[in-house]
Amino acid sequence: MSENINLWVAAHRQRLLDELFEFIRIPSVSTLPEHAPDVRRAAEFTADQLRKAGLENVEIIETEGHPLVYADWLHAEGQPTVLCYGHYDVQPADPLELWLTPPFEPTLRDGNIYARGAVDDKGQIYMHVKALEALMAVHGKLPVNIKVLIEGEEEIGGKSISKFVPAHRDKLKADVALVSDTALYAEGLPTLCIGLRGLAYMEIVAQGPMRDLHSGLYGGAAPNAVFGLVELLAKMKDADGRILIPGVYDDVAEPAAEELASWKSLPFSEAAMLKDEVGSTSLTGEPDRTVLERVWSRPTLEVHGIAGGFTGAGAKTVIPATATAKVSLRLVPNQDPAKVVEAVKQFVAANSPKGVVCEVKVLSFGPGLLVDPNHPAMDIAAKAFADTMGRETVFIRGGGSIPIVGEFHQYLGIPTILMGFGLPDDGLHSPNEKYKLDNYYLGIRTVAHFLELYGAEQN
Repeated sequence: MSENINLWVAAHRQRLLDELFEFIRIPSVSTLPEHAPDVRRAAEFTADQLRKAGLENVEIIETEGHPLVYADWLHAEGQPTVLCYGHYDVQPADPLELWLTPPFEPTLRDGNIYARGAVDDKGQIYMHVKALEALMAVHGKLPVNIKVLIEGEEEIGGKSISKFVPAHRDKLKADVALVSDTALYAEGLPTLCIGLRGLAYMEIVAQGPMRDLHSGLYGGAAPNAVFGLVELLAKMKDADGRILIPGVYDDVAEPAAEELASWKSLPFSEAAMLKDEVGSTSLTGEPDRTVLERVWSRPTLEVHGIAGGFTGAGAKTVIPATATAKVSLRLVPNQDPAKVVEAVKQFVAANSPKGVVCEVKVLSFGPGLLVDPNHPAMDIAAKAFADTMGRETVFIRGGGSIPIVGEFHQYLGIPTILMGFGLPDDGLHSPNEKYKLDNYYLGIRTVAHFLELYGAEQN
């Protein structure tokens, strides 16, 4: 482990934090049109920081949506090429009243940075930028060839980058991708994620009567769109969390026995998860599966929100004409997203309540995947992690989705090292999202150390 990198990080500690805060203050909420100028400002900030770090060919690439940012440094002759990926867009901060401090004014509290985007993903992608800057400052060059691709639509499905990657395979050609958008399994435990669930995100729109109706005049005879939608959704899953849509489980790949055994060795506490992370009266899901199986290797069906009818103060006795539900399924390796979406459409068509017409609108989908834990670059990443944290690296899966990882595999033929530095209780997408300050600096040192080791391995 390069002591000079450690010294450089220590010497620039305050500047590295100030710059991250400047980045976080940009409210780059990709899903809200009114924040489009802020999203562009975040892209421009990212491009500027890549230039300052010493990268070349920095571009802001226009798309039909929000821009991509690309940069490279390709002077390490005979060395491998690493493609660094991240995203500069963030989720909306709502509900604002639940934040203890303003979501776009980063605040240090109890050793954590509290702000929207602190860990997902501004803090983590900025580690990459600063690791590259540190290597250039200490060595005057990079130990491997580097390509950087950062998007502004990850939180809304990543449509633009999904078009860009297959159309620019030569530009993005690399030996391995490096992504920091995941978490350590536990604080102080170096963790590499080797599997992710995919995602199929849909809207189900229910249409009942031609307009809202008076419930006194028509109640008991006219179909209710909200009630009909709730009735339909209730048929999709049983009380134990099993999905009842035919065909969903057909292609689900079971984890290998060795992987299941390794999960049992992790320091997992169901009680701690319930108390510290979930905060409800009990956990749910398939009772014949462990909690880690449920969140890492099983498909899920969730309803994210329902809109329709009257929800204001006071009373208004209407029978709603329309209702909409946001619904997603998390998918696991071997499941075909298109096949699952078609199964949902067929289920909705066959089970829509009498008098209510339901339509499925697909917003995005992508497959789940596994990364080969025996790839040489994965071994080097595990060593880099162990060196900086002083403990043996563990291998886990993640329950979330990073669609671009599958696309890197499909179109570029490369594995992705998922080297994240978040913590399980960081509150991604929630009020009071946080990022442990020490992990920010740890990430800079570890990413730099990985690149040094990967370059040295080839000599």
